[in-house]
Amino acid sequence: MAGILYLCATPIGNLEDISLRVLRTLREVDLIAAEDTRNSIKLLNHFEIKVPMTSYHEFNKIEKAHQLAEKMHSGKNIALITDAGTPGISDPGEELVRICAEEGIQVISLPGAAACITALTVSALPARRFSFEAFLPRDKKERGIVLKELQQETRTMILYEAPHHLVSTLEELYQALGNRKISVCRELTKKHEEVIRASLEDVLALYREKEPRGEYVLVIEGKSYADIEKEQKEAWMQMSVFEHVKYYEDKGAGRKEAMKLAAKDRGVSKRDVYQELLEGEGKV
Repeated sequence: MAGILYLCATPIGNLEDISLRVLRTLREVDLIAAEDTRNSIKLLNHFEIKVPMTSYHEFNKIEKAHQLAEKMHSGKNIALITDAGTPGISDPGEELVRICAEEGIQVISLPGAAACITALTVSALPARRFSFEAFLPRDKKERGIVLKELQQETRTMILYEAPHHLVSTLEELYQALGNRKISVCRELTKKHEEVIRASLEDVLALYREKEPRGEYVLVIEGKSYADIEKEQKEAWMQMSVFEHVKYYEDKGAGRKEAMKLAAKDRGVSKRDVYQELLEGEGKV
């Protein structure tokens, strides 16, 4: 009978946040795959867990995933842990999960800490709908594409960033998104936990003067529907009434329907649109 892969969430700072279920599972499995064994041994020693460990990280994630899958096919149960938080979220664990799923190996996730969710819940920004972006791509072209997409994102956005990249990332976000509300979270669940709720402009000014320390979670407000509607209306107003009506006619609408749609876009009456068309009859 094949073994099971257990995704074990570990604390992101405060060791008291580990669950009883995770502790029991870590003691019962045959092997623990850890992102950094040097870091994870401290956690295991603290809870007196003596199960063998093996490394599973970004640079061996494919080859090692197949090796671990073989062990599970032979009946071994394996726990996957990351340096902090939930495996599979912005870490190589997603590849192991994918390979296990493809090979019919059962995967069980043991819920627990995740920096993105912890930051979202204390951000004071809308949490009903959100987009998790993890770290922005380092490739300049790909990064530009993602930032352009985020300009129109209406959901609350969550990003991770390292201290040495924080200021440059805040500058790019300010240029791309404008002066949005932001919650900057660091040292979450630790003794010196800090949450700064301000505008992008304000936190940028702050960290230009104050050296960033620790790992950061950035929670940024999405674009409001009012702003989207305003921008769309401004775009329509750049067109003449004739061009606006023709736009809808080219899409298959009849003249009356096109006039109705154009009037709605421009926030005027259908009569106003009709009048402008009459006045420009020579151009129609």
